[in-house]
Amino acid sequence: MDTSVTPTTTPNRTAERVRHELKFRLLEVVNTRHISPHMVRVTLGGADLAGFTSPGFDDHVKVFFPDPVTSELVLPSGPPGSGATQDGPRPTMRDYTPRNFDAQALTLEIDFALHDAGPATTWAAQSKIGQKLGVGGPRGSFILPIEFDGHLLIGDDTALPAIGRRLAELPAGAPALVLAEVNGPEDEQNFDTHADLSVVWVHRLGQPHGSQPLLLERLKTVTLPAGDIHAWVGCETSTAKALRTHLVGERGVNPKWTKAAGYWRQGSAASHDKIED
Repeated sequence: MDTSVTPTTTPNRTAERVRHELKFRLLEVVNTRHISPHMVRVTLGGADLAGFTSPGFDDHVKVFFPDPVTSELVLPSGPPGSGATQDGPRPTMRDYTPRNFDAQALTLEIDFALHDAGPATTWAAQSKIGQKLGVGGPRGSFILPIEFDGHLLIGDDTALPAIGRRLAELPAGAPALVLAEVNGPEDEQNFDTHADLSVVWVHRLGQPHGSQPLLLERLKTVTLPAGDIHAWVGCETSTAKALRTHLVGERGVNPKWTKAAGYWRQGSAASHDKIED
């Protein structure tokens, strides 16, 4: 009697946390262009980019902006997150996803969504070659596995860089559904991917960013990929919470395989919220 067991392969669905050395980098704008009416892609360069790493598609770095009046870039006295203090005003800083890093050319692309009147949007709208920016981090990466039956990616303008990076790393033929909110058809983007991709765009059409539950209303009508899926959400904090609640509570998506983050928050100058049960 043959009692041998046929070996099976268990998909790796364990996320990996990776820590990086904290480092502050002084960089210079080498190119800037509108990739849509409400999105500016700024390319930064400089020798300080040597050793930069960003293995997680939804990594974020701290971007330090110059003073809007003096144009002086106020630098922290220690690495971001080190707790170091400094004399004088604190620099203006915001979280952004590294869209693309070229280790040979030592260039880093960051996409700026133009959806408010804050200092980051004001700077990005007038960004010019030769201007200086500071970049700190990323402090760590959360590397999500790709061995799922399907992938769901939901977000507004601020999440498009992370969504684009995730789609680029998915294997050929992997079922992927993107649900994305932008102002209008002119703000839609094309994604480079080998995945079997479907994209559903939701348009605000001039409504204030985050004022209506457009993503949640549309999510309720779409068919999710079959089987065990990984869901990723990035948008305004209260919207992200509602989307995660719907996915887990009403659509049966495994909460362990559902990652949601508030990329910004109504009424807050700067926020990045991790959303859990």
